[in-house]
Amino acid sequence: MENQASSKSVILNFGMYLGVIGIFLQLIEFVRGTHLDNSKISGAVSIISVIVLISLGIKKFKTENKGLISTGQGLKIGMGITLISLVISVLYMLVFTNFIDPGFKESALEKTISDWNEQGMSEDMIELYSENAKEYFYLSLYGIITVFSLFFGFIISLIAGLIMKRTEEDNY
Repeated sequence: MENQASSKSVILNFGMYLGVIGIFLQLIEFVRGTHLDNSKISGAVSIISVIVLISLGIKKFKTENKGLISTGQGLKIGMGITLISLVISVLYMLVFTNFIDPGFKESALEKTISDWNEQGMSEDMIELYSENAKEYFYLSLYGIITVFSLFFGFIISLIAGLIMKRTEEDNY
């Protein structure tokens, strides 16, 4: 494809939009005091935001590229948006856990132990798991954020790229 549009600005802009929306949702939960709960509404809004912004980013690139986009380009743009958003989310979590709510780790562990008690887990198992949770808390927190973001970003990018695919060969 000659004179192809640049994907850089689309990736940066939509990645920042997605990252800011994520921070906004997390701040709302914090202010409401529900940041330790698994909110279905917040989760649904997050997933919808990811789907919409990745799809809009791919569509914007396609429009700027004379209506042409390959599946690979769609995947690249979607994963770029995901990565920018992921970096913003991880930076926010670092600020959140160190400055906004320095007691987050302890609060989250207390909530987790309470949930385990409600589920009927034995005291020995709770003690064993809570020691591991304390030791690997941040590694697992950032690991989970990274793995889920990249996995869902890949799936959504691939699907959107396949749906919006239109190459010069398709015109003939």
